[in-house]
Amino acid sequence: MSDTHFGFETVDETQKAARVRGVFDSVASKYDVMNDLMSMGLHRAWKAYTVAVANLREGDRVLDLAGGTGDLSRAFARKVGEKGTVVHTDINEAMLRRGRDRLLDEGLVLPTVICDAEVLPCASGSFDLVSVAFGLRNMTHKDRALAEMNRVLRPGGRLLVLEFSKVAPPLAKAYDWYSFNVLPRIGQLVAGDADSYRYLAESIRMHPGQAELKAMMKSAGFGHVDVHNLSAGVVALHVGIKC
Repeated sequence: MSDTHFGFETVDETQKAARVRGVFDSVASKYDVMNDLMSMGLHRAWKAYTVAVANLREGDRVLDLAGGTGDLSRAFARKVGEKGTVVHTDINEAMLRRGRDRLLDEGLVLPTVICDAEVLPCASGSFDLVSVAFGLRNMTHKDRALAEMNRVLRPGGRLLVLEFSKVAPPLAKAYDWYSFNVLPRIGQLVAGDADSYRYLAESIRMHPGQAELKAMMKSAGFGHVDVHNLSAGVVALHVGIKC
């Protein structure tokens, strides 16, 4: 047995997926409201930037991992048109159901699949673009997940990883205070769950920073990786090209 981290807690790696599932089962119904409150609406700008960088064309094939309530899947579907494909996936059924229902309410019927990013049920070279937004840090074996993302991309295809990262040093103390004092209180007031949002703050600190994640993506087979810092490094968009 091997250990891994669940926030600041050390757990057996076989337990992490279930613990993470519990977090998202708890917050699924308030997930979108909490995103707006926690980021003061900035998550919409981060995702819009990701869609712009994706630069999708009609007919492209996209795999949206940890797609949750469907923000990126919705935007990607409008870019690829009727000739393209966007597969909306998540390991968490509650989040995926909520996302599927939101998409259906807007008239979008997308392939929706419960799957583990570490063992993707997709043929090699199937996609032009793979995206994962705010989901990589929750994966137990990030190296395996990144290797799988590389496998399912065609040569020249791109991986977009949008994730919380290491904030610029002058802002670190204020960011820590907000993360560990304000976020759990908002979570308790709005979602009735302070612990899940405390885990969120902890998981961000345990996630690889910009340079380390770039190195991990290169090790997974991406020949070129660009890093786009957003909001002073609160979030970073890593763009990897499969060569």
